[in-house]
Amino acid sequence: PGPGQVRVRVEAAGVNALDGKIRSGAMQAQRPTPLPATPGHEVAGVVDALGEGVQDMKVGDEVLGWSDTGSYAQYALATTVVPKPAGLGWQHAVALPVAGATAERVLDLLGVASGETVLIHGAAGAVGTLAVQLATARGARVIGTAGPANQDYLASLGATATLYGEGLVERVRALAPDGVDAVFDVAGKGALEDSIALRGGTERIVTIADFRAHQLGITFSSSPRERSAARLAALAQDAATGKVVTTVTAYPLAQAPTAQQVSDAGHVRGKLVITVD
Repeated sequence: PGPGQVRVRVEAAGVNALDGKIRSGAMQAQRPTPLPATPGHEVAGVVDALGEGVQDMKVGDEVLGWSDTGSYAQYALATTVVPKPAGLGWQHAVALPVAGATAERVLDLLGVASGETVLIHGAAGAVGTLAVQLATARGARVIGTAGPANQDYLASLGATATLYGEGLVERVRALAPDGVDAVFDVAGKGALEDSIALRGGTERIVTIADFRAHQLGITFSSSPRERSAARLAALAQDAATGKVVTTVTAYPLAQAPTAQQVSDAGHVRGKLVITVD
């Protein structure tokens, strides 16, 4: 570990849609990736070495956070990590950093407040699962889109569930006759035009997945470099106490290719994670 870093013996790594896009070369212009490269941006594990200047961690601490070097590995270096609460399992811990930060960032951008109605496209995935709960905690009503198999799942998170696809505008208008106040597109499956129709314009619509956003005058929010340890620590405590629920599907490190293939195909419920023995 370099100055300010810890080395983590990895117990679990998070799988994100970005991992597959980097692997395929689709992100090469934005994120040049010299080979060989280790995938993975989230890590949960045990600190086994400290870099110069690290004073708030010690060897043996259980942590979760963002990996600096890739986390599909037995060891990873990290700068921003927080203590893992004792009641939070490794797989559920690693489901929090990217999805939690993304959900909070976009809800803040949208200015979602109590009494408002927010539409979340692709609400059953890792980001959507947390976004539904965080928006509901703010006092907002959430209408979430997903496939038929995830309608009950969204309802269990506190959302009003509806199907995506043809007829979406009519379905949402029936559920929210007074309109929706904000739209969060997690899926990137061509719902921006419907979102504009429902909002009556492009204001308070944010996508993290549809690269046509700029052509339509809609805000595209990419992952920032700033990572808040304080907000992650608070989210981890909420997850440990059951205030926030995570859903995970785990694959051993040897099956990381399968995990990325499942991620690439979409329609994932909750978070995909890699476990490292």
